[in-house]
Amino acid sequence: MISKKLNLQSAIIFLVVGWLTLFVMVPNIMIIGTSLLTRDESNLIDLTITFSNYTRLLDPLYAKVIWHSFYMASVATLLCLVIGYPFAYIMASMPVKIRPIMVFLVIVPFWTNSLIRTYGLKIVIGTQGIVNKSLLALDIIDKPLRIMYTEAAVMIGLIYILLPFMILPLYSTIEKLDRTFIEAARDLGANKFHTFTKVILPLTMPGIIGGCLLVLLPALGMFYISDLLGGAKNLLIGNVIKSQVLNARDWPFGAATSISLTLVMAIMLYAYYRAGKLLNKRVELD
Repeated sequence: MISKKLNLQSAIIFLVVGWLTLFVMVPNIMIIGTSLLTRDESNLIDLTITFSNYTRLLDPLYAKVIWHSFYMASVATLLCLVIGYPFAYIMASMPVKIRPIMVFLVIVPFWTNSLIRTYGLKIVIGTQGIVNKSLLALDIIDKPLRIMYTEAAVMIGLIYILLPFMILPLYSTIEKLDRTFIEAARDLGANKFHTFTKVILPLTMPGIIGGCLLVLLPALGMFYISDLLGGAKNLLIGNVIKSQVLNARDWPFGAATSISLTLVMAIMLYAYYRAGKLLNKRVELD
């Protein structure tokens, strides 16, 4: 019986390791290798090794796109946090029987492809969309607002798609919050503001950091949102990768951009890991 259990565990571990090796490690190694090669007009890549694909990222043209991408992703993350934190707190404060229903309603949008939802958003914020028609019908505006193909449209799209990724980790952290700390703060004379800033906010920091990473990292690469809602002036890093691989056929530079983005994500995940350890040590000391 024990030997059968060990064989089953070994088989599961082998399948998981094999899956990760075949579909994660090998593709990443191929991308790293491609990023160090040279573009070839006829064969896509030449086996001449070069680091120029990485240095091209310092070109003002691409550096501007990268900076704009981080700016857009950071603002979208901040707005998701501002919207998602009170939403998650209210969810966690609801009766226990209602909480699963609220979580279900937050998860429901994941059942529909994000590309389809982005197309649906165009119907809402377009010049002849629901928002403009409603405002015109209420005589709030005299002519339709130009929302599509602006920075605001991209921001709306990022928030619309990524907000659940902020709410869920925040809800998970707030739900597990020990309410005795809040009661103790109130007994010691702390008002609501000090209770939130000194007790609730530090204790829910792991959920805040986790939610910010879950929003920030995907936001950098969601090229289809920029394509559909933002036009050519509101590019993200994902747009650069897509255009270099599919349009310019410059696979080495596209691979170098992808690897650079992956390294940035790895650094942020490591920062999250370190921040989590420091917060745990602080809680233990307190």
